[in-house]
Amino acid sequence: MNDKKQSNQIDIQLKEDVAQGTYSNLAVITHSSSEFVVDFVRIMPGIPKADVKSRIILTPEHAKRLMLALQDNIRKFESLHGAIKIEENHGSQGTVMPMGFGPTGEA
Repeated sequence: MNDKKQSNQIDIQLKEDVAQGTYSNLAVITHSSSEFVVDFVRIMPGIPKADVKSRIILTPEHAKRLMLALQDNIRKFESLHGAIKIEENHGSQGTVMPMGFGPTGEA
């Protein structure tokens, strides 16, 4: 490996507590002129309150790179496992539970 390739490598470390992951079934996306904010939330049935479990702040460029990477990975996943079906989630009163909401965006 040449020196130029070695200088472009990043040593990414995954700590054990982070490796466990955090479950989320709702993403709230907002943005300003300089950043995108993605709040990951876990909603539990029958519980009216939900806390943000994690917040990720991205530059617009990184948000677009993330979108493209997700699109690519979803395409690869679906080519192996079939189409991912998106069904409406219904609450206890039959109301549709949104997948995301926020003043400037949703997911």
